Amino acid sequence: MIALLKGRIEELGDGWAVIDVNGVGYLVFCSSRTLGQLNVGEAATVHVETHVREDHIHLYGFLDVGERAWFKLLTTVQGVGAKVALAILSVLSSDELTHAIAAADKAQVGRASGVGPKLAQRIVTELKDKVAALALGPAAGPKGVKVAASPSAGGAGDVIRDAVSALVNLGYSPSDALSAVSHAAAKAGEDAGVEDLIKGGLVELGPKEHGL
Repeated sequence: MIALLKGRIEELGDGWAVIDVNGVGYLVFCSSRTLGQLNVGEAATVHVETHVREDHIHLYGFLDVGERAWFKLLTTVQGVGAKVALAILSVLSSDELTHAIAAADKAQVGRASGVGPKLAQRIVTELKDKVAALALGPAAGPKGVKVAASPSAGGAGDVIRDAVSALVNLGYSPSDALSAVSHAAAKAGEDAGVEDLIKGGLVELGPKEHGL
């Protein structure tokens, strides 16, 4: 099973790249976000998810493990195949997708080609509880679900993770904490600090505790 390819970009096309590894060309399907960072003739390291079927073997490539983790998680949802998962990852970064699902923002998920309102709703509903793992790191993942935050995530992503972690330490569930912090972050703007998001998250959680 191929998990990683290191080589030279031989060719780029619509949704795919050919990577030359010691004279062997591997056809790898990628999101447009990944393809946009690849250049013909340059060296690249691509994390790979291999799908083996009766009639084919397909390789799906990602520049970071966070995007690959999201690809694997998205394809657990009924109706989301590899093509749709790549379409979603083409329009939303790992952090954007995390916060869209935490906030149940099906309109954001529905921006991807091939994702209608019903499928978008299914995605945010089925992944809401699992998405907290992407905000808190692998240790927060549900049993049997191995995911990892994007190593490229930083800045605002770290602030949100710290705020979510603080609310979890106060006794809130990871999914409720992430949802509250995501709503607070949307209201507070990009300059919000950890304390701002913790306070905003508690405000968001307040009405829920009282059944409002």
